[in-house]
Amino acid sequence: MNIIIAFLSQPAVILGIFACLGLILQEKKPLEVVSGTIKTVVGFLIFNAGCSLVTGNLQNLNKLFIEGFNINGVVAMSEAAVAQAEVNFGTTLSLTFIVGFLTNLLFARITRFKNIIFLTSIQYSFAALLTLVCKGAGLSDPIAIVVGGLVLGFASAFLPELCQPFIRKMSGSDNVAIGHFSMIGYSLAGYLGKIFSKHEEDTADNLKLPKGLVFFKDLTIGMSVIMLLLFYVSAIAAGQEFVGTLSGSTHWLVWPFIQALTFTASMNILLYGVRTFLAEITASFVAISEKLIPNARPALDCPTVFAYAPTAVMLGFLAAYIGGIVAMLVQIAVKSPVVFIPAANVMFFLGGTAGVFGNSTGGWRGALLGAFVVGILIVSTPLALYPTLSALGVGTAAFGAIDYNVIGTILHFILNTLKSIIGF
Repeated sequence: MNIIIAFLSQPAVILGIFACLGLILQEKKPLEVVSGTIKTVVGFLIFNAGCSLVTGNLQNLNKLFIEGFNINGVVAMSEAAVAQAEVNFGTTLSLTFIVGFLTNLLFARITRFKNIIFLTSIQYSFAALLTLVCKGAGLSDPIAIVVGGLVLGFASAFLPELCQPFIRKMSGSDNVAIGHFSMIGYSLAGYLGKIFSKHEEDTADNLKLPKGLVFFKDLTIGMSVIMLLLFYVSAIAAGQEFVGTLSGSTHWLVWPFIQALTFTASMNILLYGVRTFLAEITASFVAISEKLIPNARPALDCPTVFAYAPTAVMLGFLAAYIGGIVAMLVQIAVKSPVVFIPAANVMFFLGGTAGVFGNSTGGWRGALLGAFVVGILIVSTPLALYPTLSALGVGTAAFGAIDYNVIGTILHFILNTLKSIIGF
């Protein structure tokens, strides 16, 4: 039994199972079923490896930034918050996640919201936030599991709909959706981009640059230069001694160079993985939607849109990072009880995705505006739930994804209103 649970806890395995099922429903030959399933799993693992490498590089950048600029506060990154939630409410959290995943399938079957999110780590993080909100309102474990699971399942099916008009525009089809819990922010970036709709054709990838900067047209070169600047500025600000604690035996001025170019290599790995598994899982879902869940579509992680506008990803990352820093400085200026620090890895994935959405409707101008606003939201929205989470022992971490905080705040308000009326 343990081995089955261990297998089913892996997103790659779940995607592989659905790919296999879809190929069987298409009555493919056994060899084609095996081939398609393996390509889906391997492609997703390549994609996941790229994501992990990118995250590792950017977490190092976080450390340099915080040390170099002497910033004290809470890093707006979900991993630490989830870990603290597991310590306090592990069983409730796990069961909320399971109920949420199953109700996602149910809502996809019985409603017009046909999106199925398969990246279980993302749903698990959302389950952690919902568990904390329910427990903070005083719900018993069984009620918290049911309430949290239903909210998670509905949000998983519904929120991708906000982004679907832009996904259709970018991809030219309705076969896949985005399933990453900052979808309120991504759709907002798309609508903000429409402010520059008359410049829609001036996309980030068609950006006209002076002759001396034409090399930025090459994504690998442009990405490398930007990351070299960020790493070296942060490393020099942090100083030789601190950089040495991260670089080990590598010279402290060589280490930022390797980190920056490793980031670029990791991005290329990530994009290759996307191209490998996306075609397979999309084809498989055609059969699943015809036979089991009519019109169902897979809602996939945010980097699946990076290939539509790679340059917009970097513009979005930079704009979101600046927006996050602005929000952080405002919190410091108004003497907020807690200051949230923008995490480079969060800003890259969420801000980069927002850049792609803004770019789709307003070109590079839309990419910058949409991602800048999303960066502000990433650092600002955790403020609403901070008192509740802090009271539950999760005061030294924060949930950085926008949907977590928006939906969590709405649920918090509803539960506390009901509590004051009927009591629990």
